[in-house]
Amino acid sequence: MYLRATLLSIVLIFNGLHAFSQNYFPPKTGTAWATTPPASLGFCSERIDSLYNFLAGKGTKSFILLQDGKIVLEKYFGTFTPDSVWYWASAGKSLTGFMVGQAQEEGLLNINTPTSQYLGAGWTTAPPDKEALITVRHQLTMTSGLDDTSIPTPASSDPNMCTDPACLTYKVDAGTRWAYHTGPYRLLQDVIANTSNQTIQQFTKSRVLDRTGMTGLWFQDVFYSRARSMARYGLLIQRGGVWDGDTLLHDTQYFHDMTHTSQAFNQSYGYLWWLNGQQSFMVPGLQVVIPGKLIPNAPDDLIAALGKNDQKIHVVPSKGWVVIRQGESASASGPGGNAVPIVFDNLLWGYLNQLVCAPTATTEVRESPLKIWPNPSSTGWHIQLTTPIDRVELYDLRGSLVATAAVTGQTDAWISAPSAATSMFMLKVVAGEKIHWAKVVQE
Repeated sequence: MYLRATLLSIVLIFNGLHAFSQNYFPPKTGTAWATTPPASLGFCSERIDSLYNFLAGKGTKSFILLQDGKIVLEKYFGTFTPDSVWYWASAGKSLTGFMVGQAQEEGLLNINTPTSQYLGAGWTTAPPDKEALITVRHQLTMTSGLDDTSIPTPASSDPNMCTDPACLTYKVDAGTRWAYHTGPYRLLQDVIANTSNQTIQQFTKSRVLDRTGMTGLWFQDVFYSRARSMARYGLLIQRGGVWDGDTLLHDTQYFHDMTHTSQAFNQSYGYLWWLNGQQSFMVPGLQVVIPGKLIPNAPDDLIAALGKNDQKIHVVPSKGWVVIRQGESASASGPGGNAVPIVFDNLLWGYLNQLVCAPTATTEVRESPLKIWPNPSSTGWHIQLTTPIDRVELYDLRGSLVATAAVTGQTDAWISAPSAATSMFMLKVVAGEKIHWAKVVQE
């Protein structure tokens, strides 16, 4: 009896320690932050080195990997240090999206209310009845219906970011088209400020920064911070808006909607967050629905805050991971262009997936009938299927056929990479009555 009680006590203590490790938060002040040795997760030192070499060659300034809140990997490149401050670019949209939820919870606004009630009539040059259709929710979901393709003067250096009413012209009714348009998004900060009677700096500090230990500030509508503050925000999102017992956002329905498909056009977009694991996605500047997952190499439950020049916050609840990357542009070409580039994300996850060199209980094995290698490649791709291949075609992201492969009814084929500036393509493989699609990357 005593032995059973002792064993039970040991089990309870172990489970308590495990639960504690799952709920770790770094202190709000100071630089202390618990770490997890990479070797304890089965990471090989040579594969970590390969990851760092890859990051260094892609203009990276900082990189952090958290598991269950603890630092597993942290690396700074060149003259960059833990005290260096860098911009989030459009990754900061996710922070605004979170604070809109807080403002709604406080009764300051309602996302289903027309934006003109918070900014005043005439915040666009759309006809009054069309402007009245635009709600805060449309700004959150990039479905304002305002024209992102032809911005009149006056305009900023990047017309897509202009918030002057003359730049915000009617194209279609709100809610009938998805288009990545930063101008209407930026005015969400004015909505928060007007309804709270605080500046966006004050609201951010009191609602998020002080409660998580983050530091940072908005400058010309863009958030700047150190890498660890970016990691703190990622951890806040991983924990569902709760920081060490302090619930920053109680509205679980809003949090769910923020991190799930928010409209009918782009399955991979929530409330200013990008979503992986969906059947298709759209990217800035293109009115094309691309089949497949946003980041094929990444886990399906990944959600991401993505910014110009490859500023990244990746949150993966199933792994307990938060991945942070700051730096210069790593891959301006490909879908998303330089505004929200995603080619680098997929390459990065190719390295992250290889970090574990010893089998662990969490190792995932996924089988697919379509095998493609090498990918990425500079010359072309070898294709293998379990059934005879009838046709292989390569399309650019505008839907134009750019290459075909000679096939002989065998189960394998080769298609050469085209001499094009584009770095990502859609591969179509026809085998009998089945059509297989896959994304391939040209280095």
